[in-house]
Amino acid sequence: MFSRNRGFTLIELLVVIAIIGILSSVVLASLNTARDKGRDAAIKSDLNNIRAQAELVYDNDGDYALVCSDTNVDRAIIAAGGPATADCADDAAGWGAEAALQSVTGYYCVDYTGNATTVPAATITEGSDFTCD
Repeated sequence: MFSRNRGFTLIELLVVIAIIGILSSVVLASLNTARDKGRDAAIKSDLNNIRAQAELVYDNDGDYALVCSDTNVDRAIIAAGGPATADCADDAAGWGAEAALQSVTGYYCVDYTGNATTVPAATITEGSDFTCD
């Protein structure tokens, strides 16, 4: 009449565990992409804030020569990735800063002309014109 074997078979349990494993790997892959995009948003925000600070330096000094040595700009460069992946260069006539992005290949670059763009490779160096091309 009534069967006392009311459980799941081993095959059924393995199928459920496999499905859960596949779903969790998809979710984790999406989560990593979202983390990288979040880091990129933070990098862009930090570098965009440098522009306002650079104009304050210009108002105080009459040139851009000390933009990269300003403590607030230095903090933004460190927050954007530090010396390994971010850089700032300046002279009396202009300045530029960039940092490597996480979710795409390239650098986010801001400069004294108001440009803020993603460039494929590092372009800001001492002695250059400091513009994001």
